[in-house]
Amino acid sequence: MQNRSKIIVRTSIIGILANLGLVAIKLVVGLIALSVSIIMDAVNNLSDALSSTITVIGTKLSQKKPDAKHPYGHGRIEYVTSLVIGIIILVAGGLAIYESIMSIVNKVQPTFEVYSVILIGVAVIVKIVLGLYFRHVGKKVNSEALKGSGVDALFDALLSFATLVSIIVWFASDKKAVIEGYIGAIIGLFMLKSGIDVLRNSLSSIIGERTSKETAEAIKHLVCENEQVLGAYDLIVNNYGPDRGIGSIHIEVDDKMTAKEIHPLTRNIAYQVYEKFGIIMTVGVYASNSSNKEIAKIRDAIKKEVLDHPTIKQMHGFYCDQEAKTITFDVIVDFKDKNSSALIEEIKKNLIERFPDYHFYIVEDKDFSD
Repeated sequence: MQNRSKIIVRTSIIGILANLGLVAIKLVVGLIALSVSIIMDAVNNLSDALSSTITVIGTKLSQKKPDAKHPYGHGRIEYVTSLVIGIIILVAGGLAIYESIMSIVNKVQPTFEVYSVILIGVAVIVKIVLGLYFRHVGKKVNSEALKGSGVDALFDALLSFATLVSIIVWFASDKKAVIEGYIGAIIGLFMLKSGIDVLRNSLSSIIGERTSKETAEAIKHLVCENEQVLGAYDLIVNNYGPDRGIGSIHIEVDDKMTAKEIHPLTRNIAYQVYEKFGIIMTVGVYASNSSNKEIAKIRDAIKKEVLDHPTIKQMHGFYCDQEAKTITFDVIVDFKDKNSSALIEEIKKNLIERFPDYHFYIVEDKDFSD
């Protein structure tokens, strides 16, 4: 966990230094040439440097140890800092559009030199390298802030290239064509889009997202590698930061297992999941007696009846008590079904008609993960 923090901080500092260098170069060139597109490009790089600074601060704060008021740690601060970064990008984009429009209205005439082409060309190369580096490290350590910065840097490279094209057009037209105000406006629009994307991703993480299909399947596969486990269901993972999770899962085991046998099994599963995924996992248990041929026949008939409903995604946790004449099982209903309680009542009614000797207890589980 600490190593992840160090990598993010180190990468962000590299980004800060590189962007500040680009700000200095572009600002000098832009002011000398009276080029609004280059000046706005410099403002964009300044916002990137500020974003990386906030990423460093957010990463440091997120590593604070849990306390009585925040027992789950401070990992979600990273999402809040991403939110701030999105707002900064939006403000910078709005400023870029405003200044570009004013330059078009006032018909500002830029004056470029050959060195302008060289310096902006260097800036394009730097941004491409920086963008690929940020994106690679972001994926490696699962940092939304770094991945977002990587995408933003690649966009910046494209926009700096557009500025470069506008300078070349200016030279090619015998210093008459003035399109850089429009290029500045385009840069602003791209910045607005980038800011909105960062805000959307940050808000989604703060609200709470579904566990990725790949992670859910990997956790269930790991759990089911234990030979006593007959199935794994009801996986829930609550995210308290990119590298912090607390969750629960139900496993199905033979009803003949004793508490003495179940205890080490659930402990081992919790340990395995934490070691591989960094998730503190609570393990619940479903008893299964479907090895009984008569009960298995009843289960298969009920399963077919239940899964005939298109919005039922899964049935699990089946247990038939022939002495007490009770049958219990859980169903997962698709979020698209707006009246799941009525659906479950309908299923129960149909099953009672088919198996009148039994009482049915059906529990609706939410579709929290794949």
